[in-house]
Amino acid sequence: MKNFNTISREYGPVAGLVGAAMAIAGYVRYTIQEVWAWPNITLVAAGLVLLTASIALNIDKIASGMRGRSGRAGTNLGGLLLAVLAILVAVNYLGYRYHKRFDLTSEGLYTLADQTKKVLTGLKKEVQIIRFDKQDDQTLSDQMAEFRSVSRQISYQRIDPQQKPDVARKYNVKQMGETIVAAGERIERPAATSESDLVNAIVKVTRDQLKNICFVEGHGEKDRAGQDQEGYGSIDKALQNENYQTRSINLVTENQVPADCSVVVIAGPKKALLGPEVAIISKFLEAGGKALLMVDPEIDPGTGELLQAWNISLGNDTVVDASGLGRLFGTGPAVPMATTYGAHPITKDMSRTATFFPLARSVKPADSSKSDPTIVELLKTSERSWGETELKGGEAQFDEGKDTNGPVTLGVTATRMVGDKEARLVVIGDSDFADNNYARLAGNGDLFLNTVNWLAQEEDLISIRPKSPTNRSVTMTESQQRTFFWLIVIIFPLAVLGSGAYVWWKRR
Repeated sequence: MKNFNTISREYGPVAGLVGAAMAIAGYVRYTIQEVWAWPNITLVAAGLVLLTASIALNIDKIASGMRGRSGRAGTNLGGLLLAVLAILVAVNYLGYRYHKRFDLTSEGLYTLADQTKKVLTGLKKEVQIIRFDKQDDQTLSDQMAEFRSVSRQISYQRIDPQQKPDVARKYNVKQMGETIVAAGERIERPAATSESDLVNAIVKVTRDQLKNICFVEGHGEKDRAGQDQEGYGSIDKALQNENYQTRSINLVTENQVPADCSVVVIAGPKKALLGPEVAIISKFLEAGGKALLMVDPEIDPGTGELLQAWNISLGNDTVVDASGLGRLFGTGPAVPMATTYGAHPITKDMSRTATFFPLARSVKPADSSKSDPTIVELLKTSERSWGETELKGGEAQFDEGKDTNGPVTLGVTATRMVGDKEARLVVIGDSDFADNNYARLAGNGDLFLNTVNWLAQEEDLISIRPKSPTNRSVTMTESQQRTFFWLIVIIFPLAVLGSGAYVWWKRR
């Protein structure tokens, strides 16, 4: 019969190895399942028991080994490892309690946009965001943590529709991976879960009323829904994403601005408006209405009396920018750039953003001494620009006394109290800056949307919008792919092996 020492010598190490394997297996199962189910607890507990038994059976051997030189070295190493482990545990604990994230992407993709923060801080009702899926979306979970750090009105949860079919039926969920945004009885189903998609859905479920943005047609204006380069299709979609309804109106057939129009937009007419149409717009403004007028160079919009009544003057010129700054964005002198903005809600978040205006004209107060209406010069070009009055054959030269020296104003806002209402008018000397070709350039789209938001008295939506990632994919020809293969897969590894072999040969 084997004595105790023999048993401890033969089975003690085995018990230790088996115990360690069981404890590790139980912990790995937990990390995969994220649940301390009874098999995981049993494995960890049994493993720890076996480890303890192994140590107890070999306590004398361990103690004698530690008294030797190698034992003391091992003890020191063990102490060092425990100290490092303690430091790591402390750092992780502090990181969990006082976490700080750093966004190192050039576009700030993982930093909430100004618009998102404004929408979230302005929430007056609770918004539920629910993901119906078997597994959590870590990116969405992280984003929801950022949302909740701004507003406690946001709640987020993941629900497995197979485990809670009653909740899935309540929200009419049809498939896995569907996300819903709900506030009270209103529900939105964003097609994606990007920041902009979720913010748009939040805006839609929390706004009590959809406002109409009415685009005047009949004079060659920009096509509101047009998808070609000169159309306004992209900006029209952006307006709808910000909880507006858009439609086109004909002032001749309507004989008035429809009562449900919150903002009237006249985008680059090619022909002059008729006298009765101008009178309709004037009447609309005199009743406290809001309008945006964008007029390109060498066009008479027929709005002289209206602008005169609002103390605004359209320059009979084409603005030329000789600063060369536009070359950084692929534009030339005929596309003046504005980086200086007036003190106004529309542009208060755009101090570090450039806007571009292809073939623009100057706009300024007709009489700066008048205080009514209140006018703000919204957009200014650089000092090395001017308003060219005699542009011939694509050539321009500043003529003292004829041309307007820079900086040149490209847009103004005007406000006037009408009873208890505030009439608002914005005039910009260009309509191309917001078309499909230029709306995505720098701050152009933000400028147009901010202008509409201010006119519609939706100031909480005025901001810089969420950014899209830059495409940094690398495209190589077949020849370049073969070169890359030979360099990385063949030549470089052989060079490393060859240098190692050479060093070994010299030292043998």
